[in-house]
Amino acid sequence: MTVRFGIIAWKELRQLRRDRMTLAMMAVLPVMQLLLFGYAINTDVRHTPTVIYDQDHSAASRDLWRSMEATGFYDIVGHVEGYDEIERALRSGKARVALVVPPEYSSNITVGRPAQLQLVVDGSDPQTVASATNTAASLIAARSGQLLVKRLGMNAASAPAISIEPSTWYNPDLRTAVYIVPGLVGVILTMTMVMLTAMAIVRERERGTLEQLIVSPVKNVELVVGKILPYVLIGYVQISLILLVGRLVFHVPFVGSVPLLYGFSFVFIAANLALGLFFSTVAKTQQQAMQMSFFFLLPNILLSGFMFPFEAMPKPAQIFSQALPLTHFLRIVRGITLKGAGAVDVLPEVLWLTAILGVLILFASVRFSKKIT
Repeated sequence: MTVRFGIIAWKELRQLRRDRMTLAMMAVLPVMQLLLFGYAINTDVRHTPTVIYDQDHSAASRDLWRSMEATGFYDIVGHVEGYDEIERALRSGKARVALVVPPEYSSNITVGRPAQLQLVVDGSDPQTVASATNTAASLIAARSGQLLVKRLGMNAASAPAISIEPSTWYNPDLRTAVYIVPGLVGVILTMTMVMLTAMAIVRERERGTLEQLIVSPVKNVELVVGKILPYVLIGYVQISLILLVGRLVFHVPFVGSVPLLYGFSFVFIAANLALGLFFSTVAKTQQQAMQMSFFFLLPNILLSGFMFPFEAMPKPAQIFSQALPLTHFLRIVRGITLKGAGAVDVLPEVLWLTAILGVLILFASVRFSKKIT
């Protein structure tokens, strides 16, 4: 019996040796994921995009927000002139934090009166809120202590002359479900659209029915569109179910436009279907198609901003993640559902998705035509 086990095991190894695709993924996948994720994943949020609403326009106020930028936790991306501009900056994703300096900040600290600052934070990402508020509070407390010691010779542990009041928008209770549920729309669509499309066409090839379709009067374009159209409908059903359950069960707000979200979702769904079609032209079996789909899914979850803050990743990892459709769709779906973003606010992300879709369609069409030939 032991000999028979050995024979079967040897036979399995010989079959694996012929499957070069599987062997390559077994060897390359762990190394690539270890290097990529070990380098890119970081929960220490730095370089948070920040706008300044400076109503004082003094040397003291400029010194304040420049010292904030010097910490490395905040990147000053612009100056605004009102709360409506702060809202537009946070809604469009241009900024995640806004520092509000009161009109009499400089005169107050000069004569020893308390000065209160305000830190407006985008609450759609709870990890960013914690990092931004804690860092700002520590910075202001240290600066307040320095002023007290300098002016009165008091101990730095005295009551601070400067205080900062955090104000969390879009998710004031910092509920994780509000952040996660809209992101699940993109993750689930990526998983199902890529995997189902890749396996569906490979399955046709394994059964021998794909050749029958090719020699039929159906054109190649009609064949491709007919194959992916049902999955577009499935995608919209999934979006509706996730948002409905999120609203009823987890009480996730939806403050934006439903038609706008559904319209932009089509670009994302099409991009994932095109990628699945491309995988189907590379994979020879359904097992290979599934392996390639999972290989693509993991970087999407970890590098797109679904689980870890995008700003915490190194610059090279951020550049790489821009090529992932999920990165841009997460900003779209969270912007529309949680912040009420309009078409203008998410237009840069839509353009990115459209460009990615065009590249994927080109690659998939070339590979599919060669496969048919």
